[in-house]
Amino acid sequence: MKPPVTKSAPKRGKPPAAPLKRAAAKGAPNARHEVRIVGGQWRRSLLPVADKPGLRPTPDRVRETLFNWLGQDLSGWRVLDAFAGTGALGFEAASRGAAEVLLMEQDAALVTSLNASRIRLKAEAVLRVQRGDALAWLRGAAPQSLELVLLDPPFDSVLLAPALLAAARVVVPDGFVYVESGEALAEPLPAGLVLYRQGRAGAVHHALLQRVAEQPA
Repeated sequence: MKPPVTKSAPKRGKPPAAPLKRAAAKGAPNARHEVRIVGGQWRRSLLPVADKPGLRPTPDRVRETLFNWLGQDLSGWRVLDAFAGTGALGFEAASRGAAEVLLMEQDAALVTSLNASRIRLKAEAVLRVQRGDALAWLRGAAPQSLELVLLDPPFDSVLLAPALLAAARVVVPDGFVYVESGEALAEPLPAGLVLYRQGRAGAVHHALLQRVAEQPA
């Protein structure tokens, strides 16, 4: 009969090292606190994202899709980012050559942050920040005065439908209105607007509408 095998006690020493966490790439945007401009002259520049309820920057791939639909050169365009938040949409338009971009935002802290980014990127000649009610501004704006209106109000608000109606008269013939929401765009569309492109990324529904050119009498 073989004697029982005695297991030797494990050698004492340093415990195994915990696996190293992968270091974040230098300059990589934090999902919560920064968003990156994806194209144009300020490509890869970072914009701060304040930790505020309901503040939800448009995802990178959605912005990339939008400006692929629009074309990458917006030279000469007049643009309104109606519910600016982080300003990601408006800065993307300015980065791609828009002549005038107005960022409308009601939150005072966000307005301060938008102005700081505007100065840091030396965009004062192109980009303007205004604190105020975007819906009231749209209703009072001159008809056919903008090539592009960007509408991304808080998903839990009731602002989208009236803002879309107001934007329909503000864009020039063949101009565009971009809409982002938590639900698919409801039909019918305001008079004069037709669906140009639409898509979905997770919970984000996005659509680009175009104003049809007026037909000669």
